[in-house]
Amino acid sequence: MPNSPIDQAEINKAVWNACDTFRGTVDPSIYKDFILTMLFLKYISDVHKDKVDELKEEYGDIPELIAEMLESQSFKIPDGCSFWDLYESRYEPNNGTRIDTALHAIEEANTKLKGVFQDISFNTDKLGDEKQKNDILRHLLEDFGKPTLNLRPSRVGTLDVIGNAYEYLIKHFAAGSGKSAGEFYTPAEVSDLLSILLEPKEGDSICDPACGSGSLLMKCGKQVQKNFNGSKKYALYGQEAIGSTWSLAKMNMFLHGEDNHRIEWGDTIRNPKLQDNNGGLLHFDVVTANPPFSLDKWGHEDAENDHFGRFRRGIPPKTKGDYAFISHMIETLKPESGRMGVVVPHGVLFRASSEGKIRQKLIDENLLDAVIGLPEKLFFGTGIPAAILIFKKHKDSDDVMFIDASREFKAGKNQNVLTAENIDKIVKTYRSGENVDKYAYVATLEEIRENDYNLNIPRYVDTFEEEAEIDLMAVRSERLALQNELADLEAEMAGYLEELGYGA
Repeated sequence: MPNSPIDQAEINKAVWNACDTFRGTVDPSIYKDFILTMLFLKYISDVHKDKVDELKEEYGDIPELIAEMLESQSFKIPDGCSFWDLYESRYEPNNGTRIDTALHAIEEANTKLKGVFQDISFNTDKLGDEKQKNDILRHLLEDFGKPTLNLRPSRVGTLDVIGNAYEYLIKHFAAGSGKSAGEFYTPAEVSDLLSILLEPKEGDSICDPACGSGSLLMKCGKQVQKNFNGSKKYALYGQEAIGSTWSLAKMNMFLHGEDNHRIEWGDTIRNPKLQDNNGGLLHFDVVTANPPFSLDKWGHEDAENDHFGRFRRGIPPKTKGDYAFISHMIETLKPESGRMGVVVPHGVLFRASSEGKIRQKLIDENLLDAVIGLPEKLFFGTGIPAAILIFKKHKDSDDVMFIDASREFKAGKNQNVLTAENIDKIVKTYRSGENVDKYAYVATLEEIRENDYNLNIPRYVDTFEEEAEIDLMAVRSERLALQNELADLEAEMAGYLEELGYGA
């Protein structure tokens, strides 16, 4: 089966089944990094192996020549460090040490992978004692060594199959990770919606300052490819605070063929890494994010002295970092083309005090373009409904569109989903700029001021459904008819009882 036809569902099932090696022994929040890293190692090893075989066929088995030709490959794999080298040694002791050593050697040989594997170790006590650890890792190598997971380009063709399998795994890990899932994954439908609303174009620079595993960024890239004949003339930028999640984002980018990216590791609010040559913040055409909701300990203590001037409209409250991310994102928009979409909890729309003052300034500067209410239970780890805020540096008017999309979704057991039809309705309504009864309302700046800059959606979109009027005369007639019918039945029953000798 070395070059049998590829099937996405089969690949997805095979990588998901590889998780069985860990289930019941290790928590999914831990083993997800082992599975995803092994998938990446397997893929680059299969690409390398495919190329070596191709070169041998073309030039014969001349090691020096083959080594020279391999220098131009996307990823260099030092001798003895491929997945297949590890697979061949799987029955020997010290699998964990061998895998770690191979990963670090690959990292050293590839500048673009610098730091990607530093936050993961296969030689960890979390996998049990030495014997158990060695057995688990042997089974893992065997799972990925199966013919189904032959990921050679000569078999799988485009990168999409591998990238899709990676996304499939990330989504399933998010579904089972409870509260922590929001740290690394935004539901695909929400990413789709944001990427369509923001209309990324050819030549755009696109940034997600809380990028998780990078799925939202890549959805924006896909929109450019879709709308501009497959063009990859765009650049993706991101920053992620959690080291293991940053590694996921880097691997995710490579597996999707997104080579034109810059993903930094660090805390965006305390230490923004996406800076220009003069030490100022980089500016982007599109900025989008699903930041952590109401983050406690976001960096309030340093905000007053922020030398980037991000908090000039006001400092967000100490225990709620929503407006810290919004303020950062606004300051990274290009002055002419900048547009932004951010997912927020509803409290952002109406909370008073310092948040109210920041909100007022953003509205008075005519930066806010739309407020879109989403259904509840869309996001992993929280059941609360969220909203999307759209900001633009250049608007045609000072109106703000409010859309209440909270009641239109496909219900799921644990998670609700936005369907393609739901997304299409939101997008069409937003682009039309017109009122839709019980769904959307275009509010003037004056109306928002009259509401004390409160953006709570029900203040603008009236979703009240009047109850149908009750015809009391019809109800009375129906009641009388039922009474007469009951009286007839009683008389009939009395007759039967009398016949049977039960009469009074």
